[in-house]
Amino acid sequence: MNNRQLLYSLLIAGMSLGTAWAIRGQFGHEQGAAWAGGIGGLIIVLLAKRKDWYAKAFHLALASAAGWGVGGIISYGKVVGYARGLEFGNVYYGFLMLFVIGGLFGLIGGGLFGLTLASTKEKPVKWPQLIVEMTVGAIIFYYLLIEEFGWTMTPPRSEAWAACFGMTVAMFWFMLRNKQYAAIRVAVFAGLGGGFGFAFGNFLQVMGHVSGVKFNFWNVMEYSIGFFGGAGMAYGTFTSEWESSGDSISKKSIIAPIIILTLLIPFFVWDQSFETERLIETIKGFDPIADAAGITTYVQWVALLLVIAFAGLSFYKYYILKHGELLQHDDRALQLFFFGNLGLYTVYSLLITCAFMSLYRIEQYLYIANLIVIGFLINKFQPSFSNRGLNVSRWAVNFLFVMALFAILTAVAVSSHGELKGANSRFE
Repeated sequence: MNNRQLLYSLLIAGMSLGTAWAIRGQFGHEQGAAWAGGIGGLIIVLLAKRKDWYAKAFHLALASAAGWGVGGIISYGKVVGYARGLEFGNVYYGFLMLFVIGGLFGLIGGGLFGLTLASTKEKPVKWPQLIVEMTVGAIIFYYLLIEEFGWTMTPPRSEAWAACFGMTVAMFWFMLRNKQYAAIRVAVFAGLGGGFGFAFGNFLQVMGHVSGVKFNFWNVMEYSIGFFGGAGMAYGTFTSEWESSGDSISKKSIIAPIIILTLLIPFFVWDQSFETERLIETIKGFDPIADAAGITTYVQWVALLLVIAFAGLSFYKYYILKHGELLQHDDRALQLFFFGNLGLYTVYSLLITCAFMSLYRIEQYLYIANLIVIGFLINKFQPSFSNRGLNVSRWAVNFLFVMALFAILTAVAVSSHGELKGANSRFE
């Protein structure tokens, strides 16, 4: 792959997951992260233009959704606050821990996505074994790190990061034993991108607050982790070698992925986010005389009906109308699903913020701009793959470089401001 085409792939993948992850900021938790993660997996399948990947596009999206969604259990609000402080040690600690948290998002998301790419009829991934090992890893590492050693990251908040760390260790041990080196590469670069994006995004957030510009800089941080995480996952994918997994897949096997991606995840987002009290408070915040109760009911019903319609149409088009043949012979069908999925998430964000009524949340309209740009660029990419293998020594050097870079960013952040609202202190 030439450098220009590679940059196209990184840009499109980064913008796709970046937009979805910025939208995820309105919803949070596992379900919001899963919706965004599924979109990140889909765009890579679209960019690859491989018919054997089209056949299992929904499985790939579900694997990415599950991996990125698991990270949604991690609490990071106080960690963000550490990087807003005045002492070098606290701020540097904040950046490094955000690197760890964002890295765990990407490592698990990229790892499960890569394993699904690598799974073939001749060499299938033993998913039940992997799930059991990751579950056991989560329990063991949480107990050892938190209960036994007391290595807390963000007291008194949840320390679920330790469980995710245990899952990651177990997943990598599984991949090494089964020689899934391409999947390891995807996981490493998705983790590096997610970790860098989270920490660097928080630096941008701090600088944004210092600048005094009126903008949602928390959203900038969210976009950053998605952009660099998506670009990293794409880079790991397109610089690895993948065996053909076959052009056909059992039609029955796509029932669960379609239902989860189009109905269950969006429904959980609707159920957990479109609360009456939250919507009324949002509406009254920018229009005290509006009929908040009436508008809230309207928004709730529109959001629910959109989910039902999207799920029904997707099930009909991609299952009843012979999904395999449809996707393998017409990539526009998968593009339609991708833009429908990301478009619905964008509409959900406009509804939950009531940005359709007011321009008070200008960043919401940037999501639409991102969608337009992605649509313009997506067909300009000509895919090709290269195999750059596992270069652990180079990765170690890059890791040290990133640590040094965050030390520099820490020095800049500390010297740029006084006490900021929301600053936390980990070390006295």
